[in-house]
Amino acid sequence: MKYVYLLRSESQPDQTYVGMTSDLKARIDKHNSGGSPHTSKFKPWRLVTYVSFSNEEKARDFEVYLKSHSGRAFANKRLW
Repeated sequence: MKYVYLLRSESQPDQTYVGMTSDLKARIDKHNSGGSPHTSKFKPWRLVTYVSFSNEEKARDFEVYLKSHSGRAFANKRLW
């Protein structure tokens, strides 16, 4: 399974992050331990939403969509 996940910073709630992983718990732990340079300055992170996919290509397409302008609008209305 592949997971597309949405995180919100607990210390700075206006900061959000969208990512993809095959091990959701380990990936969130890595974000919260400072193991990801892009997210380390906004830790701790809270999982808001995740969607699971059995197909990696569809998961990647959804992640890319959520990072696009229209995908951000969709996420703001439906997922955050």
